[in-house]
Amino acid sequence: MDKNLEERIEDLAKLMFKARYLVCFTGAGISTESGLPDFRGPDGLWTRRDKGLPPPPTTKPWHLYEPNQCHYAIVELQNMGKLKFLISQNVDNLHLKSGIKPELIAELHGNITKLRCPHCGMVYDRSWGLTVCRCGSPLMPSVVDFGQPLPERDLMLAYEHSRKSDLFIVVGSSLVVTPAADMPKEALQHGARLVIINQGDTPFDRYAHLRFYEKIGHVLPPAVKRLKVLMGIG
Repeated sequence: MDKNLEERIEDLAKLMFKARYLVCFTGAGISTESGLPDFRGPDGLWTRRDKGLPPPPTTKPWHLYEPNQCHYAIVELQNMGKLKFLISQNVDNLHLKSGIKPELIAELHGNITKLRCPHCGMVYDRSWGLTVCRCGSPLMPSVVDFGQPLPERDLMLAYEHSRKSDLFIVVGSSLVVTPAADMPKEALQHGARLVIINQGDTPFDRYAHLRFYEKIGHVLPPAVKRLKVLMGIG
């Protein structure tokens, strides 16, 4: 590990240690170590689409992919009582699969394993085999397509917790898709420190108190490990 990276990981651990209201915000970049494609990387879904190319091939259906060390690092933050809330742009279900409590996450773009009622907003697991909500409306896939509104409750919670945060950590997002990308702005405007861990540039880089261009797996898991030492956790 180069000295500069080691120092910045130490700085991140200290920021997390001091934080009273830590919020994480994740994009597709956190799931690439699980084998899923990102969106705006060199071979990402939207990068290929803009070139007129099909999506990059995957080795199996999305629901069969497993969380990686980066997802589990966020779960450790939750289990240590440090993570107050998680906002995710991802639809891959890997955060819930890794052990994030459902009440601590807003999935702004939906989830491939869930159905949503367009009338009352209730969410159901696909595995339950239901087709109609208890309010009587037909259930729809919960994943948000381009042009569709984001789920109201998740969006409201994302804004609320972004404003409450004193440390806002962006993990694997290019921060260009709104309104999801409004969240770091909300956090900054309400006095939070901003950390960005993303290999590509973002519009918020100049405002970041700490900026990592390295792979997430080289940053977040070691920072959480160092945090455990600072907190006196074995």
